Amino acid sequence: MTILCVRFQLPPMYEAALPGLLGLLEEFTPVVEALPPDGALADLRGAERYFGRDAVELAAVIRVRALALHGIDCAIGAGPGPLLARMALREARPGAVRAVTAEETAEFLADRPVGALPGVGPATARTLCEYGLDTLGRVAAAPLSTLQRLVGAKTGRDLREKAGGVDRSRVVPNGVSRSLAAERSFPRDEIDPARHRRALLSATEELGTRLRAVDRICRTLTLTVRYADRSATPRTRTLREPTAHTAALTAAAYEMYEALGLQRARVRAIALRAEGLAPAGQAAHQLTFDPVDEKVRRVEEAADRARARFGPRAVIPGTLAA
Repeated sequence: MTILCVRFQLPPMYEAALPGLLGLLEEFTPVVEALPPDGALADLRGAERYFGRDAVELAAVIRVRALALHGIDCAIGAGPGPLLARMALREARPGAVRAVTAEETAEFLADRPVGALPGVGPATARTLCEYGLDTLGRVAAAPLSTLQRLVGAKTGRDLREKAGGVDRSRVVPNGVSRSLAAERSFPRDEIDPARHRRALLSATEELGTRLRAVDRICRTLTLTVRYADRSATPRTRTLREPTAHTAALTAAAYEMYEALGLQRARVRAIALRAEGLAPAGQAAHQLTFDPVDEKVRRVEEAADRARARFGPRAVIPGTLAA
């Protein structure tokens, strides 16, 4: 076991603590990949040799330091690769480490539903289940030609390898500065879709304002819905064109939310993350000859000037987009 997947138990609206927690991990290894808003992957191959301890022992030290220095507890999954570490994390209780060794990989994966494999979406899982391939063990045992016929050549090959415990992914060092996030939590578990949409609107307006303030555009938008049982559903969408325009961000966020098909789900918080940031000068705005769109953009520019002069409360959230 050389890879840790850490999820810090950050309170709502406390994502600003993540860079400091990543710095804590970097005291053990420089190979740290941020998984905003509250997690990270860490490759401890060099650290195990240097400190003379295995990954599980180092994970315990990391947890103690996070508590002592930041007052933040964490759950940790450990495995021989990023894939197993991510899956182990799902079974880790707060304050505990769930470890999967290379020898335990086949047994660990065999009985898990195919949808538990990172990267397998609902449509792919549904297709596989229709043909009786409802567990990772059955997918690993299926002929490669069958999987490729069902889900495509490349996807079928990748799926079979991962279901068999073959993980070719690596921990890629990055930083949270490459993205911006906004989170809206509810005072109590919320089931009203109208309140969910208002929270999304507020979050996209914040993201749009922050992006324009630093002269950046984003290429992708990630929606994370957190539920009362502490589980979460993430969805990521690549935008039709890189943008910092609030209306475009709102439309994408609404589409992702509707695609989830939530039915009276008890939602605790909704988070949006703008990723793939680039200088605004690289934006290529497609002309639409839509007077309404141009009017909204002019109003947006005026609102930005008002915020810059009078502060963020100069414009009431929810007044620029519908």
